[in-house]
Amino acid sequence: MTKRLTVFDTTLRDGEQAPGIALDADQKLRIARQLELLGVDVVEAGFPVASEGDFEAVSAIARELVSPVVAAMSRTGAEDVEMSWDAIKHANRPRLHIFLATSPVHMQHKLRMSEEEVLTAVKSGVGRARELTEDVEYTAEDATRSDQDFLLRVLQTAVDAGATTLNVPDTVGYATPLEYGRLIRRVVEEVKGSNESLTVSTHCHNDLGLAVANSLAAVENGAGQVEATVNGIGERAGNASLEELVMALTVRSDTYDVAMGVDTTRFYETSRMVSQETGFPVQYNKAVVGRNAFAHESGIHQHGVLRNRSTYEIMDPAMVGHTGKTIVLGKHSGRAAFKHCLATMEVDLNPTAFEKAFLQMKKAAAVQGEVSESQVRAIVDEVVTGMEMFE
Repeated sequence: MTKRLTVFDTTLRDGEQAPGIALDADQKLRIARQLELLGVDVVEAGFPVASEGDFEAVSAIARELVSPVVAAMSRTGAEDVEMSWDAIKHANRPRLHIFLATSPVHMQHKLRMSEEEVLTAVKSGVGRARELTEDVEYTAEDATRSDQDFLLRVLQTAVDAGATTLNVPDTVGYATPLEYGRLIRRVVEEVKGSNESLTVSTHCHNDLGLAVANSLAAVENGAGQVEATVNGIGERAGNASLEELVMALTVRSDTYDVAMGVDTTRFYETSRMVSQETGFPVQYNKAVVGRNAFAHESGIHQHGVLRNRSTYEIMDPAMVGHTGKTIVLGKHSGRAAFKHCLATMEVDLNPTAFEKAFLQMKKAAAVQGEVSESQVRAIVDEVVTGMEMFE
């Protein structure tokens, strides 16, 4: 039976925490509008207690968005919870997101709290949030480095206090897919059980490059919500990439029988917009939305793609809104690709002219890499003019 998966976007909260990103209220609102168009289920608008500007941005987003849940993150203290609520209380669908770490290293060195103190704080913070709204998420920060028995006690405490979503994050990107999947399975079986009103969530960081793989392992083991960011931005090595995660679930629907409300054709424009607003470039070879994600320069690959795209493409570029050219002329390109390029330019050369133009293109590519359409046209003009002079 197909399961509806909740897609939680934290670009505006966890993504913005990447060193070097400082979005103002107008920028956050523009991105939030795009996320609503994209069709994510939850937009985490920010951390209202962080600054006056973040409070104002969260409030503006909460007032404007209609379709998605708007979440605000908060520590467990009553003042923090109430301030976060003030920021999102006008939302059509508000959510309070309470967090407190559960790992020994965090409790000892950051929180200076005992296990019992953590349990008390979670009960109090989640309980106060539930008095304000019916939609409450609790995150056990650094869950993957926590003692599992204690972690499950904390999660059960959060449920008893009124949490409707339990987020089990791999905060420092330490877990491997196998062990993370097993942890999620244990939470699903021992805490969620038959409680259909409770959602288990995943939130993975990419320190070992495993954020998307770990998120997929969580879905395989019963997670009903995935948290991610556009372009995978975030602290250190970033978060699970929203576009990569959603497309993995979409393309491999034979393995992951889930339904999502995301309009994947908006991924490319959303990626570029977030890149522009944050100033963080998208790496050329980034999966799904990178400049080269659907580009083919190798002659063997180009020949295969021109015969049948499925030889080297597992998804149609249009699925993610990519409309650029996919056949790139470079030093590895062959005659089939050059012929294709000429055809798209409506240029017809006799065999001799074609061969001369092709060799000229290869010489140019060896020096500069990619050869543009305008350069190809210049090469063709030069070859044709030269041949006419000797006729």
